[in-house]
Amino acid sequence: MKTTPYKAIASHAEQWAREAGKIQLSYFRNKHLSAETKSSVYDLVTEVDKKCEELLLEKINTIYPQHNVIGEESGSHDNGGEFCWIIDPLDGTTNYSQGFPIFCISIGIQHQKETVIGVVYVPYLDEMYSAIKGEGALLNGKPITVSDKKELSECVLATGFPYDKSTNPDNNLDNVYRIVPHIRGLRRTGSAAFDLCSVAAGTLDGYWELNLHLWDVAAGELIVSEAKGMVRPFKENRSISICAGNPTIVQAIYNYLDNNVINKQTIFS
Repeated sequence: MKTTPYKAIASHAEQWAREAGKIQLSYFRNKHLSAETKSSVYDLVTEVDKKCEELLLEKINTIYPQHNVIGEESGSHDNGGEFCWIIDPLDGTTNYSQGFPIFCISIGIQHQKETVIGVVYVPYLDEMYSAIKGEGALLNGKPITVSDKKELSECVLATGFPYDKSTNPDNNLDNVYRIVPHIRGLRRTGSAAFDLCSVAAGTLDGYWELNLHLWDVAAGELIVSEAKGMVRPFKENRSISICAGNPTIVQAIYNYLDNNVINKQTIFS
């Protein structure tokens, strides 16, 4: 398929992400905001997550009624189409509920099971990250590329911890202990989509995390790849576990990870 239909779909995704962002900002730091737990006490959902997903579903169903949707809050909606929207309406819910301003809307769009569009909007920073497969990655319409650093000692990395960190011994702490002595700094922002986009823009040099979901990474993986980076999986026995950056730094991170090697270069290849 030519890229023109992708551009139209990407434009809608950006527009609707901005609309969801307005909802998020309107409720941000509202002391009366309600939050519930999902899979564990650490896994939250707010009324804003639900409002944003409802908005996105309504928009998609109106303009693209045959497109399938996978939403973090509402699950799978199979409409028999070749396109599938993979939505995290509010990535960084814990941050949001605490009043910490790193949160975003993540939209990855697949065509025949290949991710072809990635959109991540960070409302508080008014940062729109986007990519169409084969056309590069953008931040607010300007091209971005990953960091070109070659030495891990010069790098600032990010990571996160799985929701089952209190019960599963494979909770990423061992990886942190191994890697931290060899890097300039480590950040934990609380949003996988934001971390991946920060890698794509070169504001972070690399990132790794365990036990993510498809909606956490579908958009960000493409954005990193289109920014001349790579996303490499590890940990065969955990859902989606990845490291990201330029190829040299990804290999350096990978060498320190407690991994069960998957012989693939990207999650979706």
